[in-house]
Amino acid sequence: MAAKPLAIRETPIPGLLLLDLPVHGDNRGWFKENWQREKMLALGLPDFGPVQNNISFNDKAGATRGIHAEPWDKYVSVATGRIFGAWVDLREGPTFGQVFTAELDPSTAIFVPRGVGNSYQTLADDTAYVYLVNAHWSAEAQGEYCFLNLADATAAIEWPIPLEQAERSEKDLNHPVLADVTPMKPKRTLVLGAGGQLGHALRAALPEADFADRARIDLSDAASLARVRWADYDTVINAAAYTKVDEAETASGRAECWAANTTGVAELARLATEHGLTLVHVSSDYVFDGSQPVFDETSAVSPLGVYGQTKAAGDAVVATVPRHYIVRTSWVIGEGNNFVRTMASLASRGIDPSVVDDQVGRLSFTADIAAGIRHLLETRPAYGLYNLTNEGEPMSWADIARLVFAGVDQDPARITGVSTAEYFKDKQAAPRPLNSTLALAKIEATGFTPRDAREALADYLPEN
Repeated sequence: MAAKPLAIRETPIPGLLLLDLPVHGDNRGWFKENWQREKMLALGLPDFGPVQNNISFNDKAGATRGIHAEPWDKYVSVATGRIFGAWVDLREGPTFGQVFTAELDPSTAIFVPRGVGNSYQTLADDTAYVYLVNAHWSAEAQGEYCFLNLADATAAIEWPIPLEQAERSEKDLNHPVLADVTPMKPKRTLVLGAGGQLGHALRAALPEADFADRARIDLSDAASLARVRWADYDTVINAAAYTKVDEAETASGRAECWAANTTGVAELARLATEHGLTLVHVSSDYVFDGSQPVFDETSAVSPLGVYGQTKAAGDAVVATVPRHYIVRTSWVIGEGNNFVRTMASLASRGIDPSVVDDQVGRLSFTADIAAGIRHLLETRPAYGLYNLTNEGEPMSWADIARLVFAGVDQDPARITGVSTAEYFKDKQAAPRPLNSTLALAKIEATGFTPRDAREALADYLPEN
């Protein structure tokens, strides 16, 4: 038996992929690799993570099953016999109702994404129909199925064996026509930390997402994570963190910081892995000691204080999630209390502040961070770590303060520059990295270039 090469073909239904499987035969029978993750992923099959393998055996030709759209992905093949398969897109969206049909034998298989109605009719006796799924069946999950009548006139499936001559179940006979089907809604994105600066910006960038503040989901409380129905989501964005850098150096603050930024993140990473989620996690320049002028994604972490240590530990755990984006940023400015608003307030009140002039980095406006996260989720470059700040020449905090004063029509000469050591003399404070500039070449290579920090600051000031 001559084996055709392994190949994947697209169909008119997005995500529904037809596979040609090599079948090797001799005088004893035949052999095939029915599911081969490495080879199939290389050809474009999603890494859908099957957890269950089922077999449906059919005694006679004409056994007809479906049309069922299930809340998980399915990989279908035939072990013996032959089927006529029919698939109907029952997902909410522009391809709702699209139909595709094909015959499957042991040399073919098909990947059926969540929400696409799946059905088949056996064309030979003793047909064994095999399918892998990436979620365990439950009564709760069955309540999310969508069904379509096999004889629906809109789908107009041309069954090889007329349905009146086929074996069908009573349930299948009573399923609704397409006009009465409620489309299956897509899985959603869950955003943690909705009450923070970045959370507010993500609301504008991802209006279709589900947003949870700390009152609903608290990373430091494992019980609140356990209450989430993770089957509703395919992506979770962790914009939550303990960010009281100086308080993190105290006994109580240290415990809270580790609980939220590491222990809670570790549990979130475990859940993301278990449920096959994409996890987007926001990191910080505080994972570095500031000893280099610029840090890229390969730079070794060496945090100076507790906050940076907890963020570095959380990053390491997130990096074990198969589908993850770690977004490392610095000097965040958005909705809420922040350095820019403080400087603008001091300027308007006639106060001439002393501002640190030996810490150098780039501002990161939350609108640009949120846009960058959306870009990663839409374009899906390689999973991993991406630096994401605003562009432009690095500046000190004193430089930024002078730009703020000038931007609100005040004299920038009112700013006095001081060293970090002088500013924090006799104060209980966490150590700060003196250099926080993050290289942006990696994310820019994906097609996303954030605004220049000075331009973003000029746009921010009139609104604040």
